[in-house]
Amino acid sequence: MNGSSRPTMQDVAERVGVSKATVSLVFRKAPGVGDKTREEVLKAAEELGYRMNRAAALMTARRSHLIGVVAQISNSFHAEIVESIVAAADVAGYEVVLGAVTPTHDETRVIETLIDFRCEGMLLVGPELDSGVISRLGDRLPTVVIGRRVGAASVDVIRTDDGKGIAGVVDHLFGLGHRRIVHVAAGPGVIAKDRRAGFVAAMRRHDLPTEPAVVDAGDFTEEAGMAAARRILRGDSPTAVVCANDRLAVGVLDVLRRAGVDVPGDVSITGYDDSVLARLSNVDLTTVSQQPKAQAEQAIEAVVGRLDGQRTVRVSSTLIPDLVVRATTAPAR
Repeated sequence: MNGSSRPTMQDVAERVGVSKATVSLVFRKAPGVGDKTREEVLKAAEELGYRMNRAAALMTARRSHLIGVVAQISNSFHAEIVESIVAAADVAGYEVVLGAVTPTHDETRVIETLIDFRCEGMLLVGPELDSGVISRLGDRLPTVVIGRRVGAASVDVIRTDDGKGIAGVVDHLFGLGHRRIVHVAAGPGVIAKDRRAGFVAAMRRHDLPTEPAVVDAGDFTEEAGMAAARRILRGDSPTAVVCANDRLAVGVLDVLRRAGVDVPGDVSITGYDDSVLARLSNVDLTTVSQQPKAQAEQAIEAVVGRLDGQRTVRVSSTLIPDLVVRATTAPAR
């Protein structure tokens, strides 16, 4: 090796008997290198313990092939869709840089950090940003919004129809004989508004009362769901509770069960997202699947289409969500 303790790209090139430029092509996943040579380079790098200095490579490369993904790490549905995004990006020849939204790092700060890391495109999972902010981001770099309705011409949108998703839940409950149905909403955001509107429209279609059929929890967390459940217990008991997402439903479920309420015997509960939480055996929640794998694959296709194909026509894809019936819903008594 070169005398230092750390192997270099040149060391790998000499081991295989190729040029340093060839080794660079292999590690950048660029075309122009045969399969046999590619395998030999990777094998030599592993034997030598060489790892590419990505920071240095990004400084000299004209393109980074990095896609930034902004998601809330406390949201299990976001985590699931990010997993599918990573797999789809790998197939497309891109790497994902995850920007975690936390109480101390809001979406704006996370986005700026990802841009500083030279991310070429941005995927926003269920963003709560103002639509004007999202539109301006789309003017700066290719941006795809996942899971939310956005009208900005500069931004691609991949989502499911939240109104139809919630309406399907109400139809299911109505078919089970439920007439006193309450919706636990999640505040003023676009996603929460669409699901609330879908609930109200479905209730009216079945000639069911819409007031006071909505309890606004304020956000999408388990704690908000628990607070909403306590409010429900103090009022007229519904026979079914339709929650704006699975996390709210888990909070409602916890409080009702601790209060001795039989679920689904006394009250049926539904969520939205079909997250890992919903599939736990002790939860087994009736919910709505947003088809995370399909959304992730379409989002990567959209952002790569702008980056590699110079596509300028806006993509707006709305998938139909699927109702997943589990153990938390039953016929009304």
